[in-house]
Amino acid sequence: MNPIKQLASQTAVYGLSSIVGRVLTYLLVPIYTRVFLPEEYGIVNEMYAYVSLLIVVFTYGFEIGFFRFSQSEPDKKKVYSTALISLLSTSGVFVLFAVFFAQSIAETLRYPDNREYVVWFALIIALDAIASIPFALLRSLNKAKRFATIKLVGIIVNVLLNLFFIILCPFMKKHGYMEGFIDLVYKGKVGVGYIFIANLISSTVTVLFLLPEILRIKYQFDFNLWKRIMRYSLPLLLVGLAGIVNETMDRIFLKYLLPKNIGLYQVGIYGACYKISIIMTLFVQAFRFAAEPFFFSHAKNENAKQIYADVMKYFVIICSFIFLLVMLYIDVFKIFVGKDYYEGLPVVPILLLANLCLGIYYNLSIWYKLTGQTKFGALISIFGALLTIVLNLWLIPIIGYMGSAWATLICYASMMILSYIFGQKYYNVAYNYKKILGYIALSLILYVISIYIKPENNILLYSFNTILLVVFGIAVLYSEKNTLSLSSFLKKK
Repeated sequence: MNPIKQLASQTAVYGLSSIVGRVLTYLLVPIYTRVFLPEEYGIVNEMYAYVSLLIVVFTYGFEIGFFRFSQSEPDKKKVYSTALISLLSTSGVFVLFAVFFAQSIAETLRYPDNREYVVWFALIIALDAIASIPFALLRSLNKAKRFATIKLVGIIVNVLLNLFFIILCPFMKKHGYMEGFIDLVYKGKVGVGYIFIANLISSTVTVLFLLPEILRIKYQFDFNLWKRIMRYSLPLLLVGLAGIVNETMDRIFLKYLLPKNIGLYQVGIYGACYKISIIMTLFVQAFRFAAEPFFFSHAKNENAKQIYADVMKYFVIICSFIFLLVMLYIDVFKIFVGKDYYEGLPVVPILLLANLCLGIYYNLSIWYKLTGQTKFGALISIFGALLTIVLNLWLIPIIGYMGSAWATLICYASMMILSYIFGQKYYNVAYNYKKILGYIALSLILYVISIYIKPENNILLYSFNTILLVVFGIAVLYSEKNTLSLSSFLKKK
């Protein structure tokens, strides 16, 4: 199969679990933003920022390490077993620690009356960390359908439980339906805690579905192999930590850098409007799931660098189109959140561009993974994290969540540029940067035109913006007419 066609096919399957799953999850945001006040929803955003950080800590780069060593080691089962035992052990220790110090941790987070949050999230983090290696195994074996199915089952359980606790139980309690059962399973004072309970149950279900991959192996732990995986993966841990600082720590900064009476409120506003960039986020996530094993598997292909260059170009075309789609129809997309959150809409174009830069960085990052120069990935990510911290500390007290949005864009753009510079030195890929920059510039120009030419009549407005979107598509087709278009490239054997 043509390599790009193979990647597109796998991206579509992973995208099914990622896009359908994320869409189902994101469809809860309209409910959250209409049921909970911004400061209540701010708690959710803050707690999941900690989860994102700790998931990276307790998987410590072993997913990528597993991909690398399962390709180079003759005994792939030993690689899998060693990685899985390692994560099982560290996750178990973490849960015991969190349970023992739950009250102290809750007080530190300013939730002294909610020590249960600490316990619930410790279990969620442990279960998700354990599941990461079986999921990596499925990806390495190209079992995308099983991967997607299990992911979707977990997400559907999560969504249904959210609807049950947040919508159905209050409705039944209000109207006196099945009072005995509702009183047993539902306590109104738990509030946003039901979001966390639903997540915990869904994570448990996911691990149960992965039991065949967890139990049907010969458990063997090779300490020397483990040390080699750790040496390769630890720099990636730093990459992951730095990435999470860039992606989620702004929610925590907002809480602690702003006055207590507005901190969680702004976290809620910012977190909700961040979700409007859902399409870009979903595409980048689906692409990343498929691209990592794809890039490794084609590393020895004599046309590998050309394949990587083509992937980058098509990736940017799609992301630029997504940026235009969202911003030209922002009046439609904003319905995604409640009216109380509309004041945060100015962050959307900034965060869309930030995610575009992040996606390009993911493309570029293959150079240090293939060459084993993971220390450069760590250094670039640490630089980005430090830049994020400095910019948030500087800008949040001045312009609140807008400062977080600008910090995110500047960080990802800087990482993208640095990765390109170093990558061209150690693993030169002839990216068509003129076209790449041209497509991004065109999407920005068309967006600016839509700002200054804005008919008052909605029919005229949407018609004009549709024309702008079509102009972008025509420009892409014209630009690619003398080269391989995506469709003809996919058909080529």
